[in-house]
Amino acid sequence: MVVVITAGILVAELLGGWWSGSLALLADAGHMFSDLGALAISWFALWFSGRPATSSKSFGYYRMEILCALANGVLLAVLALVVFAVGWTRLQSPPEVRTTAMIWVAVLGLSANLVAVAVLRPSARHSLNVRSALAHLIGDTLSSLGVIAGGVTMAFTGWYLVDPLLSMLIAVIILVNAWRLIREAVDVLLEATPGGLDAEKVARSMAEVSGVHQVHDLHIWSITSGMPALSGHVVATDEPGLSQDQLLNRVKQMLLERYHIEHTTLQVESPAYEEVGHVH
Repeated sequence: MVVVITAGILVAELLGGWWSGSLALLADAGHMFSDLGALAISWFALWFSGRPATSSKSFGYYRMEILCALANGVLLAVLALVVFAVGWTRLQSPPEVRTTAMIWVAVLGLSANLVAVAVLRPSARHSLNVRSALAHLIGDTLSSLGVIAGGVTMAFTGWYLVDPLLSMLIAVIILVNAWRLIREAVDVLLEATPGGLDAEKVARSMAEVSGVHQVHDLHIWSITSGMPALSGHVVATDEPGLSQDQLLNRVKQMLLERYHIEHTTLQVESPAYEEVGHVH
């Protein structure tokens, strides 16, 4: 449904921007086009990432979602730079704009964007790729509001310089969303500690588990958005009657309940164990 709505409004804004002569409305249409591409890429990524793991790709295809989110961010950034450049050239001699057509098309676009945001928002918490599509739509919603305000201003004042200025403002909004999306995708690809998790705090919590003497070589990363993973070495105490399996389950249970980390790989060691090779 979101794709159909987006495609329909894209056509309306392209025709409305051409008819009214509004660069701001055309910029909004360009953002809508990127929305449509983002939704298509998102659906492809979600379908592809569901393929089963293989012996050569033991984690499966979860990272396809992140790669597609990165592509969405780059697409947004390029679009923003193009719109800003065209707006800058129009500042020298802003053309007259048919404000009535501009305003009504922008109102139609705003209504469609609000519906699309409401549909996607519940799923955005658990998927970076859906968040990327939602970022496109939220940016376009703000753009539509700006286009309406600009159209009303030009209708009452005849100050057509508002149109290129507004298109440049839309470009900046798009660029900010693109930067946030690119940064989040790159963090996952670089296996940075997921947002909301403090590796030092997690290590202290593990060390406080009964039977744990020390924790070292701890790594926390994301396989994909909403799927944190952890690996580390746990040095056991000499607690009588405590097996390695019991200690392992204590630590894993704490990580699951307190930090919602389900995918864990832990090596349990005795205090006398000497490491072989380089560990970091």
